[in-house]
Amino acid sequence: MGAKDRTRDFMKQAIELARRNVNGSNGGPFGAVVVKDGKVIAEGNNQVTSLQDPTAHAEVQAIRKACQALGTFDLSGCEIYSSCEPCPMCLGAIYWARPARVYFGATRQDAARAGFDDDLIYSEINVAPERRKIPMKQIRLDETDSVFSAWNSKEDKIRY
Repeated sequence: MGAKDRTRDFMKQAIELARRNVNGSNGGPFGAVVVKDGKVIAEGNNQVTSLQDPTAHAEVQAIRKACQALGTFDLSGCEIYSSCEPCPMCLGAIYWARPARVYFGATRQDAARAGFDDDLIYSEINVAPERRKIPMKQIRLDETDSVFSAWNSKEDKIRY
């Protein structure tokens, strides 16, 4: 079986996880698979409602499981297959995890037609904090920078 066929198989697996979620009661219609060296090392499905956790998206769940399985926070050399284009939160988690590449099936516009409006969050990223739909205000204390100073002078820190 060629690499292209394997890519399709991994995407089908992510989509099947999403389909099982629709047929069950775990959460929304999203699934994700993390692959390393041609083998699935972790799966994730959306469990927002079943876990009552707004961060329990399929990609985040798969990333967490993959990192545990590999004993690392860095997924370099891995691929992520997602049934849908990652939302901004998942996109952030993906960049922090540093996989080699990401494949996705449906687009964020497809998700919006199903009632998942990721575009709102994507658009909020470029809005000044105080003008966002959920207003944000900085409270800068004298101690604010001390945490970063402590980090910068820490000899045994693990960079990520």
